[in-house]
Amino acid sequence: CSTVPHDLVFILDGSWSVGVSSFHTVKDWLVNITNSFEVGPRYTQVSVVQYSDSPKLEVSFSDRASADRVVSEIRSIGYLGGNTHTGKAIKFAMDEVFASSARRGSDVAKTAIVVTDGKSQDNVTVPAQEARASRITLFAVGVGSAAEEQELRNIANHPPSTYVFSVQDYDSIFKIKEVLKQKICEETVCPTRIPVPARDEKGFELLEGMMIHKKTARVLGSLPTQSAFSVSQQDDITESTKGVFPEGLPPSYVFVATFRMPGDVARRRWDLWRIVAHDGALQAAVTIDGEGRSVRFAATSLLRTAQSVEFVGPLVQKLFDEKWHQLRIVVTETSATLVIDDEEVDYKILDNIISIFINGKTQIAKYSQQEATAPVIIQKIRIYCDPGQSKRETACEIGGVVRQCKEIQALVGTLREPCQCPAGSPGPYGMRGFKGHKGHKGERGDPGADGKPVSTPGRETHTTPAPHRARCTR
Repeated sequence: CSTVPHDLVFILDGSWSVGVSSFHTVKDWLVNITNSFEVGPRYTQVSVVQYSDSPKLEVSFSDRASADRVVSEIRSIGYLGGNTHTGKAIKFAMDEVFASSARRGSDVAKTAIVVTDGKSQDNVTVPAQEARASRITLFAVGVGSAAEEQELRNIANHPPSTYVFSVQDYDSIFKIKEVLKQKICEETVCPTRIPVPARDEKGFELLEGMMIHKKTARVLGSLPTQSAFSVSQQDDITESTKGVFPEGLPPSYVFVATFRMPGDVARRRWDLWRIVAHDGALQAAVTIDGEGRSVRFAATSLLRTAQSVEFVGPLVQKLFDEKWHQLRIVVTETSATLVIDDEEVDYKILDNIISIFINGKTQIAKYSQQEATAPVIIQKIRIYCDPGQSKRETACEIGGVVRQCKEIQALVGTLREPCQCPAGSPGPYGMRGFKGHKGHKGERGDPGADGKPVSTPGRETHTTPAPHRARCTR
């Protein structure tokens, strides 16, 4: 997400409770985060507001700003001292700072991060509500025990588990740097939420984005309550990357797929998912290698060529038994971890992953280095933007795999392998299908009848007045 247009404002507490030493620590932390983004007029613009009794603009948006210039201005910020008026600072950022951006009025993402170590001496709820209504995403970082949890919740977007951070002291603020950077990226790259138990997760429902329901046949999935898609050799599951990932991929994510490989495809090498640039260069891929009985993950690198890691072992061997399996790959900027049917396979180190180009194509179920389609059955392919979702995700949709899914085991009973059997009685109605695309505007209708009063020629049209009612008085 370093190359996504983004206006980012840091609102820093500069009151007496912070102190000179801690304020210098905050500035170092701020420099560290700023260097994570591609700072400039095309991508991320950074501004800094320091506040105590009144807010002060320390670093402004600039069409000519570079990362080096912004960092230099951050390091030169002097400590204010004074009281804590957080609400006034949020309103100042909304009315003066974001409004000063040359990109105001566009669809550029707007994010503000409030860092405070104490309770505000003015109201924060109203200005925070107004900022959110103006499509500004608010994060709140509370430092120390004096930062009031409810006030942080009133400042930040919802849910608090995503937008509120608390650290013990200013020295501990570096611990949340990577998580906060990831969350900032999710706001710009991952606008869609996927419904999952207990919460909605930001991410990409790839089967829907690839419009697989329009290109393949629905079949029975891993459970009687699940449906899947049977991809045949005649199907082509290809879409433009810009249409599927408008702003690219986040720096960290979880790839999740539930699928089955029947017949010969289990003995060949094919890409479950891949992103290819306009020039044919591989950007990302999850490859199932039936020849080598392995799983490979490919990603971009600083060398502008694809890097890949390979996973092997007994757990990987299970994928090729033609039964249903769930595969998860937890991707960070420097690593990839493979999980099969809720069991971790291995952890691999990667070189730094860089942003993908979105001017190519995204494909599902293609033989490696070919355009031919691999005939497989796919139930789910998702990308969750929060890598922590891997710990919440389960393979309960696969009967007999996960011991803790007792309620599903009871529902499913003993599942048999697919067989060629005579047709039985009709089953229950299937699941509701995907929402269709908005239809085209209809043709212009014929002119309506003349709305003038109808009258007989030579005769006037009169309106009969309403009968007069006498007023009743007592």
